[in-house]
Amino acid sequence: MEVDKLTYEIFSILENKFLFGYDDSKNSVTGKETNLSAPFAGNKNVGTGKVRILSIDAGGSTDGVLAAQSLTHLETTLRRNSGKNDAHIADFFDIVAGSGAGGVLAGLLFTRGNDGIPLFTANEALEFILENGRKIGRNSKNGFFRRVFRPAKVFNKVFGDLTLKDTMKGVLIPCYDLKTGAPFVFSRADAWEMDGCDFTLADVCGATMADRGVDLQSVDGRTKITAVGGGIAMTNPTAAAITHVLNNKQEFPFANGVEDLLVVSLGNGDSDSGTGNVMSSPAAFVKIAGHGTADMVDQAVSMAFGQTRNNNYVRIQGNGIVGKRYQLTKDENMNKSERMKKMVVIAEEILGQKNVECVLFQGKKLVENSNLDKLKIVASELIKEQERRKTSILPPVVLKHALPSPRTSSATTLSFVSSC
Repeated sequence: MEVDKLTYEIFSILENKFLFGYDDSKNSVTGKETNLSAPFAGNKNVGTGKVRILSIDAGGSTDGVLAAQSLTHLETTLRRNSGKNDAHIADFFDIVAGSGAGGVLAGLLFTRGNDGIPLFTANEALEFILENGRKIGRNSKNGFFRRVFRPAKVFNKVFGDLTLKDTMKGVLIPCYDLKTGAPFVFSRADAWEMDGCDFTLADVCGATMADRGVDLQSVDGRTKITAVGGGIAMTNPTAAAITHVLNNKQEFPFANGVEDLLVVSLGNGDSDSGTGNVMSSPAAFVKIAGHGTADMVDQAVSMAFGQTRNNNYVRIQGNGIVGKRYQLTKDENMNKSERMKKMVVIAEEILGQKNVECVLFQGKKLVENSNLDKLKIVASELIKEQERRKTSILPPVVLKHALPSPRTSSATTLSFVSSC
């Protein structure tokens, strides 16, 4: 046992030092650990600030209600603490990645309206999910994907002819392209680079919600794909968002590592496929696999942040104790109003749970703060970053926007302006 203990200690030191940059012996497994529980303590990146990333999972067991409810609480806190009663979620993030229902939320919250502000507040987005959830997706008989049910009419009514270029900040919304057999990510940055990557937001949202092949094409007709939902390609799109930021030096010139990021990742509850014989239902098995993949992404991202994980990475997700209560919402005799009310209650219960964090070599653990506490803490950090940028010489984010003159080509109408 002593040999095993020594081997584990040596491996831990090597892992910490060479993979995650730990150089403090107090962080050894058998030694006294440095206190990392103080959220967001000791921001070393005071020169250029942090790029703020919002990631929203696919529907999960709450059909997107948990993420929408989380965003409502976050926006309320941001408004109250910043003193800006008209503040929006998009004001405090530089890029959003959303999959499935999370992609729909991303579109609602980060698309510019005619008045220059986002189309939806967080509360309005929650109401949209509650009101239209059954229209844009419905359960199949085996409880698997949210089948597309006339979503085009709903999304066209909301977005009209607006495209990816009409989003206010960086946007990443994935789907899976059956033609190429690979994930396809709708990207605002790509849309500004190439017209062949610009799609209408109605099509984007329909694609990320689809569980059957949906044919769509770019605005100029050059790019054609057959899309299936983002929940298949990237249930948890956090890693895709981080990779995009760290490799996009045009828009995020000073983001060189995870220490330069502030990431808020919103889950949508545990898998709703039950605990029965999943092998009797391939669809249910795939859904559970997708949920497991989302957890793996969370684990990998948390480990990538290393000792800065408590400073720069927050994950909001249920810890599995509300599954039975969720099953009540699947009663076919329950009307829509009752179902949605129960879903909101479940989301509130999850937010009241203790937050779950991934710990190096120790799996997951419950921490002292609740999910709601974590949202309040991260709201404070988002406001601090917003205020810091008012006096900063170097902008951490430089997004592409169109000039006032009519667009003739991407080469002649792009300009760079720093984000707020």
